[in-house]
Amino acid sequence: MAANITPQGCGPNMDSLYYNLCDITAVWGIVLEAVAVAGLVFSFVLFTSLLASLPFIKDNNYKSSVGLHTGFLVCTAGLFSLTFAFIVGKDFSTCASRRFLFGVFFGGCFACLLMQCVRLNVLARRDSGPRGWVVCLGAVGLWLVEVVINTEWLIITVVRHPLNATAETGRAAATPCIIANQDFVMALIYVMTLILAVVAASLAVMAGEHSQWKKEGGCVLAAGLFSVGIWVAWIVMYMYGNERTGGPTWDDPTLAIALVANAWAFIITYTIPQVCCMTRDDGSQQDHREDLYPSRGVGYETILKEQGSQNMFMENKAFSMDEPSQGTKPVSPYSGYTGQLRSSVYQPTELALITKAAGNHPSQPSFDMSIPRASASSAANSGTSTPSTRTPRPGTQHTH
Repeated sequence: MAANITPQGCGPNMDSLYYNLCDITAVWGIVLEAVAVAGLVFSFVLFTSLLASLPFIKDNNYKSSVGLHTGFLVCTAGLFSLTFAFIVGKDFSTCASRRFLFGVFFGGCFACLLMQCVRLNVLARRDSGPRGWVVCLGAVGLWLVEVVINTEWLIITVVRHPLNATAETGRAAATPCIIANQDFVMALIYVMTLILAVVAASLAVMAGEHSQWKKEGGCVLAAGLFSVGIWVAWIVMYMYGNERTGGPTWDDPTLAIALVANAWAFIITYTIPQVCCMTRDDGSQQDHREDLYPSRGVGYETILKEQGSQNMFMENKAFSMDEPSQGTKPVSPYSGYTGQLRSSVYQPTELALITKAAGNHPSQPSFDMSIPRASASSAANSGTSTPSTRTPRPGTQHTH
């Protein structure tokens, strides 16, 4: 008899509680199971990438949001995991986890989004955000409110209602499973308030001055709007649509679809763009800082860079000034003496004119002359081989 009622695709020894995970006739369970597993793997990859990129984030404005992104990814992975509680059958543990963790995981996601909006509002107006531990503490405070509400609500409802019999099976059902759909939705009013606060706060980010932070605000706004649409759809279907179409059998698929759809909306519209934006902006800002403030560390590579960018001759200019010019050659002071008279030598200087006038004096023989003496300064300054002469003073004797 047990073999006859075992659905196709499930083993004969499998508990009936897990038939939806393998029943081929109930395709919704298998599809949602595959999508939830893919979401868990993707969340783990993003979580690992975020932690691995933490040492390379130099900007404090981006580093302060890593804690919020980490908490958001953990809660998103919790939504994917909670999907399995709605796919399997109902017992005390699954029904208790449904009622408690549904609001806790969603409350954690929207608490992180709300504090992210607060941080972006400050950045969009001042370009300097609050510290990371402040925004993380605020998100934890908002999340603990939902934890307290769900804990109190679960304890009160479980203690007040004894075990009862379901109309479908005729056997005693666990107390946490005995709850009306309207009560389940009303217990999530605080989460709905957080959703509306996220949308309003993300719209306020768009009124800021710095466009760099408006892009992140747009991601939060997209995630908030998608969440509003998903929540409106599943609440209407859960409270009104299921009673007219499929009855209570559609309750579990409705809530499971809502979990998977909203979790993937978080991943696509918020988490992936945020991680890409952090990586791209960090790389561009780091390159810009390297251009403005080049490294001055002492090392072989630094010396090679400085040698390529500077002229070594200019660096050793203090030593090169003491060396003789390459174009100046040593010239003998008598290289220009040809034995001709002084009067036949062209010297367009005042000293040459005086010497020429003295040589043409009638009282002095034409052959009276003195051997010219070269001056190193005049030879170097004039750049010619003509020696400079020194005219004897009047009254002195000359050696012929």
